[in-house]
Amino acid sequence: MTIADTQPHMQSTKEIGTAWDRMVAKRRFYTILGLVILIAAFVSSVRFADESNAGHFFDRLPHLFDFLSWLIPRDWHDVWRALFDIASVNDKGGEEFNFDRGRVYVWGAFYIPEYFELMIVTINVALISTIVAFVFAVPLSFFAARNLTNSWPLRIFTKRLMEFLRAFPEIVIAGLFSAILSIGPVAAIIAITLHTIGALGKLFYEVAENIDMKPHEGMKAVGANWWERVRFAALPQVLPNFTSYALLRLEINVRASTIIGAVGGGGIGEELKLSISRGFGAKTVALVLLLFVTIVAVDQFSAWLRRRLVGEHAFLPLRPP
Repeated sequence: MTIADTQPHMQSTKEIGTAWDRMVAKRRFYTILGLVILIAAFVSSVRFADESNAGHFFDRLPHLFDFLSWLIPRDWHDVWRALFDIASVNDKGGEEFNFDRGRVYVWGAFYIPEYFELMIVTINVALISTIVAFVFAVPLSFFAARNLTNSWPLRIFTKRLMEFLRAFPEIVIAGLFSAILSIGPVAAIIAITLHTIGALGKLFYEVAENIDMKPHEGMKAVGANWWERVRFAALPQVLPNFTSYALLRLEINVRASTIIGAVGGGGIGEELKLSISRGFGAKTVALVLLLFVTIVAVDQFSAWLRRRLVGEHAFLPLRPP
């Protein structure tokens, strides 16, 4: 090969390198320009929000932790007393330290601490809502799946229905039903159930649209009707994922039922709101601690149950061939 033969190759390599450098420089320029625009927009929006705030956010920023300091218990032993409804040595007849007056007596001297009873109500709201929503979301997901339902009006109607159900936050729906049915767990159950149907339905039909259609086609070839094809060909494939999503939604609903409780939905949320608003430090810390432990327990139980239902093999790391 002569020198003349290698020159075009060297020139093309140099041109590629030059083009690459130009492309990288252009990308860096657009990235820096985008960051500058984003920062400018953020600063402008923050300044506008600060001027629109009657208390001026930045002026009040040094006092951010003042409210938290009010909730620090003077006697940390009162946290455990509040949690287990044990009489406090600081009780002088007010509501801040009347821990033993909230006991829920079950049999004789045996009682359930008030906060544990409220936490049970909150968990029951989340559990009932998730179960009922699961029952409705499963058939709706099959109606919405493109590969399982040929009727496009039915698919469109089902998808729009699920979108409508999840379009409004649970707290908005709970406020509406509280005005109709009065405050209490019933309104919270209805609100969380409706929102969960829409949320789970979307997740479920996306799973259903990715199934292996060979079993479905085989059953169709031997004369199985639509319900039989869904029951015996589609459902066994999607049920592990459906269960996993439902357990995840259960964790979310425990938090949602706590928030709804703060607006009259019953359970621990209402007591937490009252405790914070009145500055009861020991009660607030006890409620937050109980809520945290409950969320962790629900998460661990969901993970254990998911492994039992789906199988340990689904969680093992893939080994290189």
